[in-house]
Amino acid sequence: MSRLTRLFPILAAAVVGGAIALVASSGGSTTTPAVTTTVVQSGGSSSIPTSLTSTKGLTVNQIYRQDGPGVVDIVVTSQSQGFGGFGGQSSQGEGAGVVYDNKGDILTDEHVVSGASSVTVNFQDGLKANAKVLGTDPSTDVAVIHVDVPTSELHPIAFANSSTAQVGDPVVAIGSPFSLPETTTAGIVSAVGRSIQAPNSYTITGAIQTDAPINPGNSGCPLLDAAGDVLGLNDQIQTNSGSSAGVGFAVPANTVARIADQIIAGHSVKHSYVGVELNPSSTSGGAQITTVQPSSPAENAGLQSGDVVTAINGKAVASTEQFIETVDNYPPGQTITLQVKRGGATKSVQVQLGTRPQSAQNG
Repeated sequence: MSRLTRLFPILAAAVVGGAIALVASSGGSTTTPAVTTTVVQSGGSSSIPTSLTSTKGLTVNQIYRQDGPGVVDIVVTSQSQGFGGFGGQSSQGEGAGVVYDNKGDILTDEHVVSGASSVTVNFQDGLKANAKVLGTDPSTDVAVIHVDVPTSELHPIAFANSSTAQVGDPVVAIGSPFSLPETTTAGIVSAVGRSIQAPNSYTITGAIQTDAPINPGNSGCPLLDAAGDVLGLNDQIQTNSGSSAGVGFAVPANTVARIADQIIAGHSVKHSYVGVELNPSSTSGGAQITTVQPSSPAENAGLQSGDVVTAINGKAVASTEQFIETVDNYPPGQTITLQVKRGGATKSVQVQLGTRPQSAQNG
């Protein structure tokens, strides 16, 4: 018998005055735009996992005491518009965030603050502060919010180099599942190089899979390594019930920091766009194009369905995930050269990258 597995953003939500919902929701809806997502795993580094070295790192208690003050509870209020401007309904969502610097910038998931009419941050010592959304990036599910509080309230947590994460490394999550702030759970890195779906239906690459229990309300909470540094922001769970089944995913710290730095600097986050759909399970030694979007840079360049991209600007591309990661390293407007296999022949195709639309044309 087949079982339905779904990827849920892990935001706890409820209509104001009601109980916290047991399934994730976004924008006041009682269900998420959840989809079954094909997960792609890429090869990792040959370095020895942290959990197998002689340095065991900090205990869970030490990590909690060190990092707890830098993890905040985030309560978001959204107001739906009723007919004719009347009869709207207020709803609340709850997630978590990480203090990023001593200026008041806090990082969380984009889906935590999406559609928010107000955002309240609760610090470990009980201080409550209103927050302003500085900017968001739905393509990576990253958001930056800002609070004006005394510097003494701010306890930034260092970010790790997430590319060094290895299967078996110990991890700790601190968040607000089911409206229970400062809940701490532990586990390991279960896999690296996963692909998950962003709120706007694009692909987030390099996600870190963990078996540390995370549940609705853990959205935006940190996944911490053995040193207590942020390895990623917890984002989704794969589950049949809406609660933790031991399969969670975090957006990698390198991606989070890169996007956050752009937002804090006042820059608009833009991603490059080719305009193709790719076979997520291609075994052809590259990234196989299944669909070319009309009027896209790919169509303008002459790319075709069935083409297999094996290199970008001379750098080998072995998988769909590697294609996405490589393209995202180039700015919109730049022209790149793709090495393409088509019908037994190899050719070079130049593509001038566009700017990614707000949402994917197809899921």
